[in-house]
Amino acid sequence: MRVPIALHVNGVERQAEVEPRTLLVQYLREDLALTGAHIGCETSQCGACTVLMDGQPVKSCTILAAQADGASITTIEGLAPIGTLHPVQQAFWDEHGVQCGFCTPGMVLSTVALLAGAADPSDETIRHGLEGNICRCTGYHNIVLSVKAAARAAAAGAEAQPVVDRNAALAR
Repeated sequence: MRVPIALHVNGVERQAEVEPRTLLVQYLREDLALTGAHIGCETSQCGACTVLMDGQPVKSCTILAAQADGASITTIEGLAPIGTLHPVQQAFWDEHGVQCGFCTPGMVLSTVALLAGAADPSDETIRHGLEGNICRCTGYHNIVLSVKAAARAAAAGAEAQPVVDRNAALAR
């Protein structure tokens, strides 16, 4: 038996029939080839699979695709137009909030949601807002700096910026 679903994923209407046990993360990765939501712990502990569902961060490894029927889903791939970085992504790059990158999509999307509700968050608010996302590479210091930089950029009205090929720029 398959279940019909209709979602808006990154602004595009998607209709499909899925097995009732299909997780949202599986649907995104396997059916839509949106692999930015990573499968880490599969128990909702690590946050690597975080996406925005109707603007709220959710662990897509704990939600059935059928439960998301009718929802608007934003993945890391849909955060900014191809070839650009969302201000939060840019802040993570600029402030070195990225190490191996496995947790980064979840951290970035959780930050987008956090900043939607807290324009100038304190360190404590940032740490609380990101506590469902685990980074095994850092002590979170630069991640907190990244969120603060993103908040400043948002306050200044920053928009998505073209990706700069830093290696090509250095070679000149």
